[in-house]
Amino acid sequence: MTAIRHDVLGIGNAIVDVIARAEDDFLLRQAMRKGAMALIDEARAQAIYASMGPGVESSGGSAANTIVGAASLGARSAFIGKVKDDGLGRVFTHDIRAAGVAFDTPPAFDGASTARCYVLVTPDGERTMNTYLGAAQDLHPNDIDPDTIASAAIVYLEGYLWDPKNAKDAFLKAAKIAHGAGRLVALTLSDAFCVDRFRAEFLDLVRAGTVDLLFANESELRSLYQTADFATALAALRGEARLAVVTRSEKGCVVVSRDATIESPAFPVERVVDTTGAGDLFAAGFLFGHAHGRDHATSARLGALAAAEIIGHLGARPERSLKALAQEHGLPV
Repeated sequence: MTAIRHDVLGIGNAIVDVIARAEDDFLLRQAMRKGAMALIDEARAQAIYASMGPGVESSGGSAANTIVGAASLGARSAFIGKVKDDGLGRVFTHDIRAAGVAFDTPPAFDGASTARCYVLVTPDGERTMNTYLGAAQDLHPNDIDPDTIASAAIVYLEGYLWDPKNAKDAFLKAAKIAHGAGRLVALTLSDAFCVDRFRAEFLDLVRAGTVDLLFANESELRSLYQTADFATALAALRGEARLAVVTRSEKGCVVVSRDATIESPAFPVERVVDTTGAGDLFAAGFLFGHAHGRDHATSARLGALAAAEIIGHLGARPERSLKALAQEHGLPV
C-alpha cells in the first residue's frame, strides 16, 4: 500500500488573481452580476483589465487557495493544475511552491495562455469575479499521476473544474485511484451558477459515493436541491451525503453526517474587507482537521478561523501563519 505523503491534494484551476477595488456603478456599467463568477473569453478579459482600477496580482484558483491554506496550518499539501509556460504561469508556479505546496504538473508550451481571474471588490467586501480559464481548461487525465493521488489522505476538487470534459475526466480518474487506495475524495460546489449547470452530475457524485465529503454554502445547497428553504435542502442533503459541510457566512456552518448534525459558529471579524476566498479557506481548515483525525466540531472551528483571517484583508491567501493563529486560539494543529 502506498504510504501517505500528502495530507491534502487539490485538483483545480491554476489561476492568477488580479484583485482591484470597484464601486457598484462600475459593475453596472460592465454588466456584471454582483457576487457571481462569470466565465469570459480572452477579448473580454483584456477589455475588463483595461477598464478596471489598479490591481494586485497573486496566485489563486479556488482549490489552490484551499491547499495553500492547509499548508499554512501545517498540512503536507500538493496541487495539480495546468498553467502555460508564460509570465503568469511562472508567477503561479513560484507562488504556490513558495507557500510550501508540492506542484509538479508540467506546463503547456502552446495553446491558451495561463488563466486569470479579475476580482472586483466593492466597498461592502463582496467580490465579483470574471474568469478567463485559458490553459487551466487543458488539464488532462494524463496529468493525474496514480502514485501521487494514492499518496494523499484526501483528494479535493473544485466544482469550477467540472466545465471542461478533459478536466472532468481527470477528476474521475483521480477519484477512482483515491478510493482504490482507501483514501477520501472531497468536492466543493464552488458557485450556485456552477451548480445550475451541473446539478444532476453533482448529485450523482454524492449519491454514487464518488464524493465522500461535500462542501457547499447556503445558496449552492439551495440550488442543488432546487428549493428556497434551507431546512428542506439540509434534510435532503442529510439523506444522501456521507459527510457534508454547509457554510452560512456570519451564521457559521452546519456539519451534516448520516447520524449527526453539528452547528458551529463563525469567528468574529472586526471588519469585512474582502470575502474572496472565505469559503476556500474554510475548507482548508476543515480538511486539515479531518486529515489529522480531529472531530467535526474542531475541524469546523479551524475552518471558521481560517475564513475569518482571509476576510480581514484583500486577497485570497493568508497574510499570516494560520498555524500560529490557531495556536493563539487554543486550537489543535
